[in-house]
Amino acid sequence: MVGSWPELDWTAWRETAIALQLRTQIIGKVRLALTPWLNHSWHVPLYVSARGLTTSAIPLGDRILEIEFDLLHDRLVFMTSDGRSRGIGLGPGSIAHFHQSVITCLTELDVPAQFDGVPSEMADVPPFAEDTAERPYDADAVRSFWRALIQVARVFGEFRTGFLGKASPVHFFWGSFDLAATRFSGRAAPRHPGGFPGLPDAVTCEAYSHEEASVGFWPGSDAYPHAAFYAYSYPSPAAYAQARIEPAEARWNAELGEFLLDYATVRAAADPSAALLAFCQSTYEAAADLAAWDRDALECPLGRRRIPRIV
Repeated sequence: MVGSWPELDWTAWRETAIALQLRTQIIGKVRLALTPWLNHSWHVPLYVSARGLTTSAIPLGDRILEIEFDLLHDRLVFMTSDGRSRGIGLGPGSIAHFHQSVITCLTELDVPAQFDGVPSEMADVPPFAEDTAERPYDADAVRSFWRALIQVARVFGEFRTGFLGKASPVHFFWGSFDLAATRFSGRAAPRHPGGFPGLPDAVTCEAYSHEEASVGFWPGSDAYPHAAFYAYSYPSPAAYAQARIEPAEARWNAELGEFLLDYATVRAAADPSAALLAFCQSTYEAAADLAAWDRDALECPLGRRRIPRIV
């Protein structure tokens, strides 16, 4: 089991991770520019695919565009439904060069190439076109991260089957560089105060318009240099921080305002999938119980293959 959950060391691949995040932001902003707004910014994420990360279908009038990070072959691939394609190699280099290469590919495919050129949710980073510093690309580290995403997306997907209410897809947000899944109570939430660096308040307020409980996974950051799972609720109910969460190694981080569980702890568990599922379920139950969600109406047993839900 440990072998299917690869080791992740943020400090070892930090520079590559930042470069990859910036590249995913460029492609995410292409999708953002071409796609009608969907509640909670669900029109902007990327999705885990059999090759890496994909935009899924982007509407282009009577055509479709899909852009995929093929992390098995170190390429970014542009595909349109009229049979045309273009590609960019993924390797060391500047963000400015990658940015220009993306524009070139879009132009050659007759796709509008006007999109926001400023990174989101990242401090002290220049606009893409001005980011001329050479950045590394550790392809093996990127593939390890992607293989971890495969495992996490599988468990998050299983967790999602136990909910009848409104729930997000399992999707990868390129702004915060994390895989996330969210459940909603169905009730409106107090207006969010905003204030997230690099994220317009209008986007934040729309994203947090309704009560929610979220779980997610990120590869690490300078603030917390470890791959980790997180869980939070908005609005956070009283006593949420004191809730009993499984597995026992999970803990409340007051600075972040959410529960954390290190990826290394899950990876080392006798059954990593069960450990992560317990974290998802226990953090959700704490949020739902403390906020008096209508759990009887919102929940169902976890889905099973080829067996319809009993109604």
